[in-house]
Amino acid sequence: MAILLGVDTGGTYTDAVLMRDEDAVIASAKALTTRQDLAIGVSEAVKAVLAASFVSPQDIALASLSTTLATNALVEGQGARVALIYIGFSERDLAAQGLADALAGDPVLVTAGGHSHSGSEVAPLDVAMIADWAAAQDVSAFAIAAQFGTRNPAHEVAAREAVRAATGRPVTCSHELSAKLGGPKRALTAVLNARLIGLTHRLIGRAEGALRELGIDAPLMVVRGDGALMSAAQAQERPIETILSGPAASIVGARWLTGADQALVSDIGGTTTDIAVLRNGQPVIDPDGARVGPHRTMVEAVAMRTHGLGGDSEVHLATEGLTGGVTLGPRRVLPIALVAQDAPEVVHKALDEQMNRAVPGEYDARFVRRVEGQDAVGLLERAQAVLDRITIAPQPLGAVVQTRLEAQSLRLLVSRGLVQVAGPTPTDALHVLGRFTHWDATASEKALALLARNRAGSGEKHAQTPQEMAEQIVDALTRATGTVLLEAAFAEDGMENPTALAQHPLLARGLRQTPGLVHLTAGLSVPVVGLGASAQTTYPAVGQYLNAEMLLPDHGDVANAIGAVTGRIRMLREGLVSSPSEGLFRAHLPDAPQDFRDADAAMAMLESTLSAAAIEDAEAAGAASVHVQVWREVKRAEIEAREMFVEARIVVEATGRPRIAAHTDETGL
Repeated sequence: MAILLGVDTGGTYTDAVLMRDEDAVIASAKALTTRQDLAIGVSEAVKAVLAASFVSPQDIALASLSTTLATNALVEGQGARVALIYIGFSERDLAAQGLADALAGDPVLVTAGGHSHSGSEVAPLDVAMIADWAAAQDVSAFAIAAQFGTRNPAHEVAAREAVRAATGRPVTCSHELSAKLGGPKRALTAVLNARLIGLTHRLIGRAEGALRELGIDAPLMVVRGDGALMSAAQAQERPIETILSGPAASIVGARWLTGADQALVSDIGGTTTDIAVLRNGQPVIDPDGARVGPHRTMVEAVAMRTHGLGGDSEVHLATEGLTGGVTLGPRRVLPIALVAQDAPEVVHKALDEQMNRAVPGEYDARFVRRVEGQDAVGLLERAQAVLDRITIAPQPLGAVVQTRLEAQSLRLLVSRGLVQVAGPTPTDALHVLGRFTHWDATASEKALALLARNRAGSGEKHAQTPQEMAEQIVDALTRATGTVLLEAAFAEDGMENPTALAQHPLLARGLRQTPGLVHLTAGLSVPVVGLGASAQTTYPAVGQYLNAEMLLPDHGDVANAIGAVTGRIRMLREGLVSSPSEGLFRAHLPDAPQDFRDADAAMAMLESTLSAAAIEDAEAAGAASVHVQVWREVKRAEIEAREMFVEARIVVEATGRPRIAAHTDETGL
């Protein structure tokens, strides 16, 4: 029996799970994610899951990792300095698809060259000039994109070899990441990939090192954004393909845990709720490419709707109107229960002092602490002064911030990742109600008591007790989660303006089945798979709110880690056969176009070449046995009563399970 290890690094927790083959979960464990060095959290989670099982590290035959590193880095604007070599385009093309914004001032060489739609050379490429220019750049990696590089990659390949010889730096070619047209978008994807290479090398290297230190000598796989697996080496070359890795792993895990074929999958974490669709047992893929932050890439990834709604969402009290109320997010704050667990004396002393004051304070039940190991260069003097007053240990926020300008500086420090703010959250509400008791529930109760004594526009307190305040917060989480699920369902149904529809009063009447002259009923027609650490406690109410079947599987809190290890290797290769003139058929092969006088011969050659390449990719990823499927989409047109060949698109998919290390399992599991 093979023992498999899955690890997922989320925004709050790093999860680890041990499985026997793909049949059963042996044990699972969590550790807090260490943003300053994700490998620390990986090591702690793996140590915990080993301690919770009877498995020896030497018996683990395969390890797989899903990571938020690439996603977070793009959202937060992180990554190395890179250079773009833009072949056959003009300067104005840099403004398309947000390419100039993604470059953020990094060097660009716009030079002649490239090919036509048919793959013919438009202008010669000055390879010597490119090599000299590259050698003069102080960058960590290069991206290369040539006009119609997917129809003929010759200039991208020639430029790549010249840059490698001149600099020894990593080089990303746009045709290696996508076979689709759209030069500026391909260039953007190549730039982002180049920017992530250094970060991903360090993370995977550190993660592999942490596993080796624990005695785990097994192949390491990484989850791609479409839920498939790739080898660690491939992830280091093409880190852009790991964006949305964590959410994709959760959908694969949801399918494994429930067997659902048609469902909405909703994964509630500390920071966000991620919603996707299972159709025919497979995650729905975003046809426009993965969007992360402001960037729309050409990376194939799960169609995911992400909302700033989670267990650690900031709680806001309504300041207008007579009835009061609660809203959540989108900013994440640390739960009071968690910071009190780490620093009980500081937190409880401050909360007690605030409770003894006659008038509520603006910053009651809020704390701030500095994040270790973060670079604070480039701060304005005012922001630096605020940062200098903040310590590693938590402090009451009111002791640090005294003016509106300082509050603005604090927001900047939070956005830079230099400090963290703590305050009341849905996690604290669950602690008060006794539904989630991992940390300091007494501190949560004090924090919600402080929140409750604030007054609405009517002059009445928002709540009479901490428990009543907690119920309001949990109800707000239920409504908000229901609304974003409805929005995702309307969007999947192709409805216009799904956000407005999800909040429409008529829909609310139908969900509540309010009696009246007009009888309305509404609900979801597919089940919802609820995942995440708090799903078991929060999602039953969501199911009632939506009149929907709610699937809450055991081990749903580690579905990402399960998905990381139960996924399949899946490699796609795509190519085109065009007809530049009557009777001529051009197969756009991965290396260079090849002409034929027979369409079937051209398609057969392309299919054979793509199949061989896809099989090679799958085997390089570690597939033990490879299954190949081929799809042909042939376009023809009738011209003057004659059927003419226009083009043929060929897609090859190679799939297989990862090869596992040969270990003797002495555990008896």
